[in-house]
Amino acid sequence: MKVFITAGELSGDKLGVALMRGLRALVPDIEFRGIGGPLMEAEGLNSLFPMDEINIMGIGEILREYRHLKARIRQTADAALDWQPDVVITIDLPEFSLRVARLIKAASDLRVVHYVAPTVWAWRPGRAEKMAAHVDQVLALLPFEPPFMQKAGMECDFVGHPVVTDEVANTEEAAAFRAAQGIDGPMALLLPGSRRSEIARLLPVFRDVAAHLHSARPDVRLVLPAASSVADSVREAVADWPGAPLVIDPREDADGAMKRAAFRAADVALAASGTVSLELAANATPMVIAYDMSWLSRQIIGRMLLVDTVTLVNLVSETRAVPEFIGTNCQPEPIAKAVAQVLQDPADQRAAMALTMERLGKGGPHPGDRAAQAVLNALPGHATRH
Repeated sequence: MKVFITAGELSGDKLGVALMRGLRALVPDIEFRGIGGPLMEAEGLNSLFPMDEINIMGIGEILREYRHLKARIRQTADAALDWQPDVVITIDLPEFSLRVARLIKAASDLRVVHYVAPTVWAWRPGRAEKMAAHVDQVLALLPFEPPFMQKAGMECDFVGHPVVTDEVANTEEAAAFRAAQGIDGPMALLLPGSRRSEIARLLPVFRDVAAHLHSARPDVRLVLPAASSVADSVREAVADWPGAPLVIDPREDADGAMKRAAFRAADVALAASGTVSLELAANATPMVIAYDMSWLSRQIIGRMLLVDTVTLVNLVSETRAVPEFIGTNCQPEPIAKAVAQVLQDPADQRAAMALTMERLGKGGPHPGDRAAQAVLNALPGHATRH
């Protein structure tokens, strides 16, 4: 069996290697070609070119690299067409992946599978119909996504979210972290994001939240796990915050053990909107979500948003247990009050987080194995290879 597979960022590389292993377990005589990162290459993929060449974020960056990106899209599609695999699997990165799929479908009837459904349930639902013109099957990470894809004309399988397989610290490791840092009272994580633009916009808000919280609860210790790209900026910014916040720098935490222990040890977290809410849920850490954006983005996204919450724990659990403060509501005083309330009574959130992890596949087959089986079940001549 021949599988052409592409990934363009670290999260996609992680999904890709799990899928490759799942496919190899079901079909030992399998060959892979395509694009991937170090994990997929270690599994036997000889990447056409370095994965980071296509991991381009932002309109300005895409425009600057447009010619190069367009050439890589053409090169990738041609490589798949020349090889004639049994299936083409593109992982996330829709700006690249769906253009490759379009070129492949325009020149062949090769089966195309896209791994990670677009967030059409949140905004721009028309993306699903456009995608259906050149994608046969979608592998979804969230349990409520298949109906949206199927309505647009694609096969779609929920295969589980990779967060259910992420390593988490145990209670002993969490206790050891607290002891090492001298934390014997309540502990709050502050997670203002990993991008410089997020840090610039959210840290001032989080600073004021910290001041309100410290005034009301001086016994709460603040801990900020920072991304390596912004760790220095975060450390400098929090130097004069009340309560002497602890910054976890990944450059000093090579295996991530300290960050994992902090997630497990925390009593509450204030986090930017995003998949971090699922990481917190995996650790049973109650949370408050806050996020802001530029005025223009507020106007555009506010008009296009189709849901009343952007927090994945709320969406997956079908509750509104996690308080969120988005856009103009991202104000320090109400956020601080919500953090204090969640710290005092986290029971409702714990139930919602447990339900979320169950619905995302915790305790079931590995998402990579489920994804592999879904690909084979829909592929003529291979569905019986269990």
